[in-house]
Amino acid sequence: MKVPKIIRTYCPRCRTHTEHTVIIYKHGKRRSLAEGERRYRRKQEGYGSKRKPEQKRFAKVTKKIVLKLKCRKCGYIIHRRGIRLKKVELIEVIRAR
Repeated sequence: MKVPKIIRTYCPRCRTHTEHTVIIYKHGKRRSLAEGERRYRRKQEGYGSKRKPEQKRFAKVTKKIVLKLKCRKCGYIIHRRGIRLKKVELIEVIRAR
């Protein structure tokens, strides 16, 4: 799917429609000392078994892609809810005014 690099949409901080630059969201590195990660590691350890069965075949073929929209006026960042796509391409849209 082709997504424009600049989208005109509503900004909650400006309270009006402004131009937003679009970036594909990438999650950060997981923190090993975070409570959830420590709990997960503690549950995983043991003798020979995992806490959940390993999945043999995958039900889903794609990941949900989340778009990060940054307001060009105030710099506020909005996350646009993810949709399942195999391939995402950011394209430059030339507008004639």
